[in-house]
Amino acid sequence: MGTVPLLQDEEVSAEALAVFDDIRQVRGTDFINNFWRSLAHDPALLHATWERLKVVMAPGALDPLVKEMIYVAVSTANGCSYCVHSHTAAARAKGMTPEMHGELLAVIGMAAQTNALVTGLQTPVDEVFRAEES
Repeated sequence: MGTVPLLQDEEVSAEALAVFDDIRQVRGTDFINNFWRSLAHDPALLHATWERLKVVMAPGALDPLVKEMIYVAVSTANGCSYCVHSHTAAARAKGMTPEMHGELLAVIGMAAQTNALVTGLQTPVDEVFRAEES
């Protein structure tokens, strides 16, 4: 159960409705998901989050599919079920195959295991791996 009600179009401010309209236009759909409907309680936060998301998830040095897959990995690490589901759907829409999804989950699982081991062991970072040395 959410901590705030999901606002429908007729319940939001004009500023929030303008963001909803932009989401519809950019994504080419009439669907506004629950995340945006929750954020509509704070139109300034809704606007800022949408504007930043458009920049970060736009094509760039990383392909949009790769960005969605990274989003799935980070969402898994952070335990955000909503984001795992929504970005898995987005990745599938951008071409993620079942095989790619399987490999993604294998990498997430491997990273989680080795991260836990190295953290528990407090293994020092090799000098050749240090970013400031590269």
